[in-house]
Amino acid sequence: MDIQVGDVLTMKKPHPCGSRDWQVLRIGADFKLRCCGCQHEVMGPRAKFEKNVRQVKR
Repeated sequence: MDIQVGDVLTMKKPHPCGSRDWQVLRIGADFKLRCCGCQHEVMGPRAKFEKNVRQVKR
C-alpha cells in the first residue's frame, strides 16, 4: 500500500471521539497517526493499520 507522510487515512472503525480520519505523521515499520477529530496521537505496527484502512486521501 502506498502511504506517505501527510496523507489522511479513513479507517473502517471510528475513534471513540467519532472521527474516522487519521493524518500520517511517521512511517516505517510502525505508523504514527494523529486523529483529525481530537488530535490524539497513536503509534502501532504498520500491518495493523494497513489492514484497517478504507481510503487514502492525498
